[in-house]
Amino acid sequence: MALEIIPFDATEFLDTEESQTHLIEDAFESGDAGYIAHALGVVAKARGMSQVARDAGVTREALYKSLSEKGDPKLSTLIGVAAALGYKLTATRVGDSAMREDERRSA
Repeated sequence: MALEIIPFDATEFLDTEESQTHLIEDAFESGDAGYIAHALGVVAKARGMSQVARDAGVTREALYKSLSEKGDPKLSTLIGVAAALGYKLTATRVGDSAMREDERRSA
């Protein structure tokens, strides 16, 4: 008997604002642009891609494309999606001790 494999859909498990927030915070803390775009895309799907696209001021198709694995969203798109999801992008200066920690990790 063959084993049936079904695709994993993270949106099924991100059904609370708290779980969505954890994913987005983790993605931004990683500093990985691909992970950030993916996390925003997963949360947007969980909340309804059409509505998020409207709120972000882009088409649904453009949003899917820019947040896809091969996408490279413009900063304006990221800001718009973040705002549509209830987040604001900010910059925080990294302290010297954190910078040294990053240097040790990359060595």
